[in-house]
Amino acid sequence: MSTEGVDASRRRFLTLTTSVVGGAGIVAWALPFLASLKPSARAQAAGAPVKIENIDKIEAGQQVVYTWRQKPIFVVHRTPEMLESLKKVEGDLVDPQSSMDQQPEYAKNETRSIKPEYLVLIGTCTHLGCLPKFRPDHPAPEIKQDWQGGYFCPCHGSKFDLAGRVITGSPAPKNLAVPPYRFADDKTLIIGEDAEQKGAA
Repeated sequence: MSTEGVDASRRRFLTLTTSVVGGAGIVAWALPFLASLKPSARAQAAGAPVKIENIDKIEAGQQVVYTWRQKPIFVVHRTPEMLESLKKVEGDLVDPQSSMDQQPEYAKNETRSIKPEYLVLIGTCTHLGCLPKFRPDHPAPEIKQDWQGGYFCPCHGSKFDLAGRVITGSPAPKNLAVPPYRFADDKTLIIGEDAEQKGAA
């Protein structure tokens, strides 16, 4: 009788120990597998929004270039004179009303921006993906006889105004694209996330 009691206790102990060791083995096997399914830190960073602080430090008339999703992002602090130039070039533009689907709804306006003084663009030419040069200086007859400032692509000569709208006669078929973005506050710009996305998060 006593021998059977010892055997039953030992059997329970061995069963429990085997279960624990087996469970630990399954966990040890599953963790690397599950970790391999998770996006890498690099992949997460490639699509994550980019926070730009102290944009109020960008001088009027200056452009600063950032990176989001491995693309150059142009941020320009436009002067009142630059904003005034947008009206002067409307007759020279392929898409003066920004009706092409190249910007969020909140940037479908004359300035293609949330705040008129801040322009935010993806800095790749819509012709063959070259990097357009920021040419706010005017006149610049070597670019265009009545150049009012904007972007000039040195690869094939595409021209864009100071809202990134393509000028007629350029090889580029479309305006420079506007990425999703929002202002977290007066000094902080978030590229890659708009207010609707933030609200849904």
